Amino acid sequence: MSGVETREVSEADAGQRLDRWFKKHYPALGHGGLQKLLRKGQVRVDGRRAKANHRLEAGQVVRVPPIADDKAPKPAAASYTPDAAEVAALQGSVLYRDAKILAIDKPAGLAVQGGSGTHKHLDGMLDALRFGAEERPRLVHRLDKDTSGVLVLARDAAAARALTRAFRDGAVRKLYWAAVAGLPKPKAGQIDLPLGKAGGKGREKMQPETEDAEEAQTLYATVATSGKKAAWLALRPITGRTHQLRAHCAAIGHPILGDGKYGGKQAFPGIAGLPGQLLLHAREIALPDPVDGTTHRITAPPPAQLLEAWAALGFDPEDPRGDPFED
Repeated sequence: MSGVETREVSEADAGQRLDRWFKKHYPALGHGGLQKLLRKGQVRVDGRRAKANHRLEAGQVVRVPPIADDKAPKPAAASYTPDAAEVAALQGSVLYRDAKILAIDKPAGLAVQGGSGTHKHLDGMLDALRFGAEERPRLVHRLDKDTSGVLVLARDAAAARALTRAFRDGAVRKLYWAAVAGLPKPKAGQIDLPLGKAGGKGREKMQPETEDAEEAQTLYATVATSGKKAAWLALRPITGRTHQLRAHCAAIGHPILGDGKYGGKQAFPGIAGLPGQLLLHAREIALPDPVDGTTHRITAPPPAQLLEAWAALGFDPEDPRGDPFED
């Protein structure tokens, strides 16, 4: 048996539910075992009792009671060491940089964090984005591996706390572009559908009406259509659940093109010229400066695969309707 531990919540884990934090760091501790520890008050956050759905903040301290050695946390995966070409590409992807904020244009196919079978990931390459800073950049939000576009990093701990809070409190506005199967009706609206994780290990999907489903809302608007087969949607997530946009689009019957996980065959309608990959792009983020509160608006240009798809679908990437949520 190991003794009582006190573990500080990292920037990478900020915003995560307490039960999911335990699942990540103590994978052998089952849901029932954790609930028992919570009921007895043996697990505490900053010295206080907590519930399984408590959202953790960076810097908080979790009290972990003695757990059998076979339930101890697995060691973190080693960082990936990028070669010179990868470093140059990563540094060349910077969209915005100041003393507190760094934003990059993440390419589709690059995982943000490691996991089972994922050796190469952005989190393991962040030293390449120091640009002379004393501290390593910190992740403050995520993008799916197959999603391209704006990804924000904090350049020090204080900025990370402020930006994490801004994301959590809904002070950050996000705009995504997606091509979906079919033509949504109505053409614009709000998807309000709670989501939770379901499925076995390696096959997890976000689905509605699961036991741990949490509220999730997405605004959508049709920018353009390609016959009756596909539409260009502008999406603004109000909440930030895992795979939210993919799950929500699929739930209304219009999965994102190239998204076999959520759309199955419907996500591959056989339109000539499509690249066959997920057509979801984090187009823009507007967020408050962690020091003076002024708004930074950061835009990522459409990547080559999106331009290829837009050409095949007859969409104009310069269409001024691409941001229908303009405030």
